[in-house]
Amino acid sequence: MVGATGAVGQEFIRLFEDRSFPIRELKLLASTRSAGKTQMWRGQQISIAEATPAAFDGVQVAFFSAGASRSKALVPAALEAGAVVIDNSSAFRMSPESELVVPEINGHLITPGQRLYSVPNCTAIILLMAVAPLRKLGNIDRLIVSTYQSASGGGAAMMQQLLDETRRSLDTNGLDFRAPDSKIPPYAFNLFSHNTPIQDNGFNEEEQKVIDESRRILEDPSLRVNVTCVRVPVLRAHSESITVEFEGDAPAVEEAWRVLGASPGVQVIDDRHANRFPTPLDASGQGDVLVGRIRRDPSNPNALILFACGDQLLKGAALNALQIAEAYIGLGQPAAVPATA
Repeated sequence: MVGATGAVGQEFIRLFEDRSFPIRELKLLASTRSAGKTQMWRGQQISIAEATPAAFDGVQVAFFSAGASRSKALVPAALEAGAVVIDNSSAFRMSPESELVVPEINGHLITPGQRLYSVPNCTAIILLMAVAPLRKLGNIDRLIVSTYQSASGGGAAMMQQLLDETRRSLDTNGLDFRAPDSKIPPYAFNLFSHNTPIQDNGFNEEEQKVIDESRRILEDPSLRVNVTCVRVPVLRAHSESITVEFEGDAPAVEEAWRVLGASPGVQVIDDRHANRFPTPLDASGQGDVLVGRIRRDPSNPNALILFACGDQLLKGAALNALQIAEAYIGLGQPAAVPATA
């Protein structure tokens, strides 16, 4: 496990035990700064070693969650050592050498001969878990998405920054609470455009990832996608407002409820009478993507509108990676969602 001390790495360590993943020896790797620390697992303290090319000798499955630069530097060594590599970074997501997999959607790509897998962008995973099952009801032409992304997407440091700024804001009545060395706008009681660089087309890198990766995962290079990604002061679990435009008339809301309710990894929370729908608090700490607020678009007879929430650290990262590994070694092979009815 590369990146063992990070927010996603900690979820991996918990999931290994919760899901009884078969491990003879767990090797925890991290940066030079974290090497030498210890981690409790299965009642024993495991020493964290520095992630170097030599660290993968004898490793059968290597999980990476330490950023794209570390993956680019170390994944070749892990592959050379014979490991199956499952990478949470963006390093290889669009590379033909890697398969970009959400097991419930395109699990057929997990095969014995393939040893490099990429976990998609967390926002794309949550989006497609809510959208892909709807292909059973008709061909999808366009997606319009607005995101409400939590601090967990920026890792443990951003989560801590949100906590610290919130405390300081409450202590100072909202004055002078910003972290002095912060590279992002004030976070407490605020929201802002996703903190990735803006490209020449006006979209930021996060938005472009969602566009490119959605097309690849759904195997639909012509899919039209319009996405705006925003950070909100939520600790963990992303939320998304999604408009799904079909090539013909949109299916009935009842049909969408039925299809989504029967989809692995999806929970429908759509109680109009009680005004209860998905929230990031409901999604936090569990693996399903929550979908609700399903309704027809009164401005477009071809469109359905819905709202989805998912835990960025789990289904958006560690859980999706572990599901790939489980399928690879034959512990579970989720059925891929058919492209059309």
